[in-house]
This record gives sequence, structure tokens and C-alpha cells, in this order.
Amino acid sequence: MRIFDRCFIMRLDSTSLSSFGATALFVLLWSGGAIFARLGLDHASPFAFLVLRFALAFIALALIAGHSGVWLPERGLRWPTARAGLLMIGGYSLCYLLALAEGITPGVLATILGVQPILTLMLLERSASPLRLLGLLLALAGLAMIVADSLLYSAMSIPGVLFALAALLCITVGTIAQKNLQQAPMRALPLQYGLCLLGSLALLPSQRWQVQYDIGLIVPLLWMGLVISVGAQLLLYRLIQAGNLVNVTSLFYLVPVSTALLDYLLLGNRLSLRALLGMGAILVGLALVFRFAPKTAPTQ
Repeated sequence: MRIFDRCFIMRLDSTSLSSFGATALFVLLWSGGAIFARLGLDHASPFAFLVLRFALAFIALALIAGHSGVWLPERGLRWPTARAGLLMIGGYSLCYLLALAEGITPGVLATILGVQPILTLMLLERSASPLRLLGLLLALAGLAMIVADSLLYSAMSIPGVLFALAALLCITVGTIAQKNLQQAPMRALPLQYGLCLLGSLALLPSQRWQVQYDIGLIVPLLWMGLVISVGAQLLLYRLIQAGNLVNVTSLFYLVPVSTALLDYLLLGNRLSLRALLGMGAILVGLALVFRFAPKTAPTQ
């Protein structure tokens, strides 16, 4: 009996370690997105960079699908998969882009999108522990502290705010829709990125196209098109399938923390006391969120 117990504990520890590793890798990869996107936009107009990113991701996913022989979701799941992808990837990316184009700063946009875990909790969990809700609010307050300078000195245009709220709605509803799809991520992503690429190409004539084809574009494009859109997206879909959705969406609170640290380590931008306090608030808030998660999955 003791041998069985030891084997079970070792297996449980291995599973937990694997889950922690996937979570840490996702946060690290996703955190680099803001830095590489900023570098890429110095060499291409926003919409051009988005189209090239979708195209590169779709080509990579098509090659993987061709090797595995799996191209489409199972019958009956194709339209729900397409709808989830158009919301979570296409609609979110487009509204995010338009919000920035209307003058909303990345800091304000990050804070608006930080409402996602709270909105997800309201939509999915019938009853939540007060301490769990407190953790979400504390993490949101920490996020606001990190981007306080942007919040204080940014222009809040009405169209920009509307696009930001639309991005929030798309990522929230799209994530919930993706959670309800019981299928391997590689059955979903080729179709989703193919449709997003077609949609962006349809809008291309109305958008400005400006590209400098040099190393300053290639490196950020490879990161965003392959590392983020393929690698990190596959990890995110696996986390969505395996975990509590409120907990998974709360991981995005860690992205500004990791991004700020990478910004300091790679670009030398020092961290302010307010940013450090905000990071502490996020970590404490997430500890409460995970500590007081419901024992059973919420009703979908």
C-alpha cells in the first residue's frame, strides 16, 4: 500500500510540475509579445504587421497539419470552432489594433482588458468566494499601478474606448466558447487562423500598407507569427482545456509583470517603486484567486 501511495504521489507531483512548467512558459512567451510587437511596428504599419503575422502563423500551422494529416475540426464542431477563433483571435486582434490607432495607450488598454477574469467569473461561476473576488480586484489594482503613468497622461477618445471594450468582449466570449470545444488545439488553430487571415485580407484595401523588409521586421515577425501565434497559442488552448477558466484568464495579470522585467533586463528601462508595488499586488491577488478557487469546475 505504501509503494502504491508513493507512486501516486510521484505521479501527482510530476503532473503538477508539468502544469506549472506549461503555465510559466506561456506567461514568459506571451510577455515578450509586447516588446517584439513594439519593435515590429517601427518597420511596418499596424495592419500590415497584423496581416503578415496571420499569414506566417497560418503557413506554419498548415505545414504542421499537413504532416499530421489533421486539417479540420470534426463535423459538428467546425462552425463553433470558427466562431470562437474569429472572436478570440480575429475580433480581439482587430479591435485591439483599432483601439491603439484611436489613441488609447497600451497601458489603458491593458487595464481595460484586465477586467476579463472578473467578467469571466461573473459569467461562469454561480457563487464566488469573497476572497477570490478580492484577489481579482487586488490584481486589477496592481495592473493599474503598473500602467499608472499611462492612465494619467493618455487621451481617452470615445471611439478608442469603444474598440477597447469590444476587444474585451471578443476575448472573453471567445475564450468561453473555446473552453466548450472538446478537441485537440491543432484541430482548431489552422481553421481559425485561416479565417482570420481571409478576414484581414478582405479589409486590407481600406487600410494603410507600409513595410520595411529588413532584419528589424523579420525578427519581431518571427516571434509574433511563430512563437506567440503558434507556440504560446497552443499552450493557452491546452491551459483553457485543462484548467478553471477564471484561473487561466487570471494568468494574464502576470504578463505586465514579466514584460516589465524583460523591459528592464533587455532594454534597461528601470522599474519605479509604483511598478514594484503593483507587481506585489498582482502576485498577492493571484494567490487569493488560486487559493479560493471552487473545488469543482463551474457550470459552462
